[in-house]
Amino acid sequence: MKHHLFWPLTVLALLLLFNLLYDPSFFSIKIRDGHLYGTLIDILNFGAPLMLVAIGMTLVIATKGIDLSVGSIVAITGAMACLTISKGADQNALGLVLTAVGLSLALSLALGLWNGFLVAGVGIQPIIATLILMVAGRGIAQLITSGQIITVTSDRYEYIGAGALFTLPFSIFIVAAVFAAASLLTRKTAIGMFIEAVGNKPVASRLAGIRSRSVVIAVYLFCGLCAGIAGLILSSNVSSADGNNAGLWYELDAILAVVIGGTSLNGGRFYLAGTVIGALIIQTLTTTIYMTGVPPEITLVVKAFVVLVVCLIQSESFRKTLTHRWKTRRYPAEKELTRHA
Repeated sequence: MKHHLFWPLTVLALLLLFNLLYDPSFFSIKIRDGHLYGTLIDILNFGAPLMLVAIGMTLVIATKGIDLSVGSIVAITGAMACLTISKGADQNALGLVLTAVGLSLALSLALGLWNGFLVAGVGIQPIIATLILMVAGRGIAQLITSGQIITVTSDRYEYIGAGALFTLPFSIFIVAAVFAAASLLTRKTAIGMFIEAVGNKPVASRLAGIRSRSVVIAVYLFCGLCAGIAGLILSSNVSSADGNNAGLWYELDAILAVVIGGTSLNGGRFYLAGTVIGALIIQTLTTTIYMTGVPPEITLVVKAFVVLVVCLIQSESFRKTLTHRWKTRRYPAEKELTRHA
């Protein structure tokens, strides 16, 4: 029970069990035209952008930072990719699609570098530095789309978010590749130790010879890249870009996924696997809310309440407080003896 993945996995299992009891066909998976279809597959596919953003957010939070601009970066990169493809004579041309993807990812790296420069170079607090791009970035996305929804007809671009590889959604393989790369870099090299050191003791780590500014800039770069890839998946899945609504509130869902996964907002030790499970919990919860017919006007309230309960269950101090109060109420005489002793 003390393992950091115990409670997230338990909550995810309970959510899946509830869905199975509510709808016995919840776990059913079918093969159609060489693709796997089913609610579980939809959870993985639709949750892929959130998982990517949350992975990047985990490393930022590990350095005792925060990135509120990821939702705007998602909107900007999707808008840039769709705009580039829509300007081409043949929207299905491989060169055009690769150019659009390359420009979008380069733009996401530039935006991540901007955040890192403001935090590590200028010294602005992370919540303020990224809030600037959160507000301005949404406006930039709408400028790119001219306030309209850009629609594209490119099978090659659509494959990123809606295609399948080995019968599974291609987006799952993208998430797996990014997760594997992040895990290898942070657990098999000294980079992970540097990130945790900067988050725990920034001054001490700097005195120990760690280039804390470079580490902070690197994690914001990576977070921007993850948000950029998520933007490509999100826009290609619907073959359109909406600068106003794409990636809306993704920053909050990503932070919740990181916290549910066991990473502390105070920085330091982080858990990438826990973050992925946290993102799956949020996506499963969203699917559950829609499936059970909860009215749209109270969907966010229900979601917030469930996430609050999950966070309280994970809190060791909260569990100890409940246990102590339960024992004192059940054994009042023991409490009195303890007090006199």
